Amino acid sequence: MLELFPEGFAEEPSGQDVELVAFTDEAGARRLGESFGMVASKPVAAGWEEEWKRFHIPVVVGSLWIGPPWAKPEPGLKRVWIDPGQAFGTGSHPTTQLCLEILHLLEPGSVLDVGCGSGVLGIAALTLGFGPVLAIDSDEAAVEATTRNATANSVHLDVRQADALTGPLPDAAIVLANIDLPTLARLTPPHACRLLVTSGYYEDAQPEFSGFGHVARHVQANWAADLFTRG
Repeated sequence: MLELFPEGFAEEPSGQDVELVAFTDEAGARRLGESFGMVASKPVAAGWEEEWKRFHIPVVVGSLWIGPPWAKPEPGLKRVWIDPGQAFGTGSHPTTQLCLEILHLLEPGSVLDVGCGSGVLGIAALTLGFGPVLAIDSDEAAVEATTRNATANSVHLDVRQADALTGPLPDAAIVLANIDLPTLARLTPPHACRLLVTSGYYEDAQPEFSGFGHVARHVQANWAADLFTRG
């Protein structure tokens, strides 16, 4: 989707399904038609450059208010500004919120965010008092977005472009991995990891990790997040 629509796209509920709504101009719509041999079913709306912003709605998770730079934060909450750019993640997806729910229950320590997207989890961890925090992603756009968002939130987040499956992961006491299930199945937590928080899959899935025991599960809208402890 990002290759076809670098301007961005969003998820929109449609009954039991989820539609991916792309934001583009007439030239982009023509490219899509040429790629798939079809004609766009909906006309291109004027002002598409701003239209995607209506999908970026602030959310509250525990003590955190997470929203875009143009929104007004709620008083009394810790503020996290997130502008996703071309990376995935605004804080509104259930898997992100579930990870943040679990993070609220943990004692602060060092954190590794695997597959950081736009940096929501890493920045939220720093805002909650965790540290140091390292965020990694194989996508250059994600690294750029995370770096930009960390600067906007005035937090020191170590951001690196790296493939979590091609080498050993950097050490951290807590590892956050909100990524797809096939990647999780191949993930090897670093030696120093004592707590592992995973998400990115539906509640009928149950990932397992050698040397880790399952502690807790949080569920929202058929998505799940799990907490594992070593030993």
